[in-house]
Amino acid sequence: MKKIKTALISVSDKRNLKPLLNVLKKNKIKIISSGGTFKEIKKLKFNCIEVSEFTNSSEILEGRVKTLHPKIHAGILNKRGSKLHLKDLKVNNFENIDLVIVNFYPFENTLRKTTNHSKIIENIDVGGPAMVRSAAKNYKDVSVITSSEQYPELINELNKFKGSTSLDFRLKLSKIAFTETAYYDSVISDYFSKVTHSNFPKKKVLYGNLIETLRYGENPHQESAIYSKESGIDINQIHGKKLSYNNYNDIFTALTISKSLPKNTGTVIIKHANPCGVSIKKNHLESYKSAFACDPVSAFGGIVSCNFKITKVLALELSKLFLEVIIANNFDVNALKILKKKKNLRLIDASNYKVNNGLKHLSVNNEILIQSEDTKKFTFKDFKIVSKRKPTSKEIKNLIFAFNICRYVKSNAIVLAANETTAGIGSGQPSRLDSCKIAIDKMKKFTNINENLVAASDAFFPFVDGIEKLVQSGVQAVIQPSGSVRDKEIIKFANKTDTVLVFSRTRHFRH
Repeated sequence: MKKIKTALISVSDKRNLKPLLNVLKKNKIKIISSGGTFKEIKKLKFNCIEVSEFTNSSEILEGRVKTLHPKIHAGILNKRGSKLHLKDLKVNNFENIDLVIVNFYPFENTLRKTTNHSKIIENIDVGGPAMVRSAAKNYKDVSVITSSEQYPELINELNKFKGSTSLDFRLKLSKIAFTETAYYDSVISDYFSKVTHSNFPKKKVLYGNLIETLRYGENPHQESAIYSKESGIDINQIHGKKLSYNNYNDIFTALTISKSLPKNTGTVIIKHANPCGVSIKKNHLESYKSAFACDPVSAFGGIVSCNFKITKVLALELSKLFLEVIIANNFDVNALKILKKKKNLRLIDASNYKVNNGLKHLSVNNEILIQSEDTKKFTFKDFKIVSKRKPTSKEIKNLIFAFNICRYVKSNAIVLAANETTAGIGSGQPSRLDSCKIAIDKMKKFTNINENLVAASDAFFPFVDGIEKLVQSGVQAVIQPSGSVRDKEIIKFANKTDTVLVFSRTRHFRH
């Protein structure tokens, strides 16, 4: 056990100080503080020594230097069992500091409030992390607290051991403290990377806040959790079972697609992180029904995401199908009454969710693959018509729709579409020809559309056989990136069959 005689308190978050101060007073622990914390402690009518009085050194540089003093850091860092350290303290007339309670300048909150670089820089804490690191390093003798959320645990410890703390407790606090300083520095590092437009610096630091530990990962034998750069996720679960790893994976895929569609029109149905139906309709019921018609078999047990508010009429239709999750820009009262009858059905309000155009990370063993997101929005100006026959205005709309959806389908990917609705989707095949066959088979099985039908491919056709298969099934216009040595053959085939052929010049692999 280590008796606490002196505590240093310097906090930006001044909540819940009074119960802690009462316990410190009860155990006759001397308090040192500075700035706003000193004023708050005095306001609460507790005795406190100001740092400048303790060090006999005034704050300087507009407060940039106040706790960066040998008396502070020697008091924290000295090894209590070392004769040499004890001698140094006596020679300099220094004393021990046994408890450090510090939380940092609110750098993240500053980033949310302003883009003013000078203000942001001034909210980088220097003295706080220095004291926390000193205390954490010397955990054998010093306790360190970095959050007001830890106060109840500290109070219990002090009450239990009559003003002392155990080694296990101090070790636990040390681990938390080093994580806190690492996190804080990571946020700052990330800010400077953005300011300097450096997505791929020599050393990369990732950070996140634990949102929740999940029951398991993709399979029961895998551990899992979800983290966020923010303190939470901008989705609100309003009903149903806890979300799983697979749920979250599908939800983020669904939201990425639905948020990319024209507002208040789009429905996406997701199964195993792949779209199995997408539609754009002003009539919300028709939007869902059209998306569902693309592949009603795969939709079973899937996730529906709508970029509009769900009302009673649509809720009645949705309730007919077993679904894991329904996402919407809110639900009206009558819709909730209907959907909440299904106890386990997860209902998510994603009104405030925004898709970030940041970097995408994939962890592999000890390595991390990083890339920018595939978020470019296309218009027909980005494409090149290479066939003799030019597309109609309706075909142009459908080609843009199909190609934009194609980017979200696992490669190799083929999307058939008509009337801004998917008609057949072939995904995840090693052979592009197989993806063509799957898309066609699904179309024939479920929608059997034979007019205004277009096709999009996420990469070029290596042989004529793929586009040939599509044209034979009724496809009248095709969009693909180009880049094959057989591009001329494919153009020739398109002209021979009076098929519109458009080169996007952009590939959309999604592995």
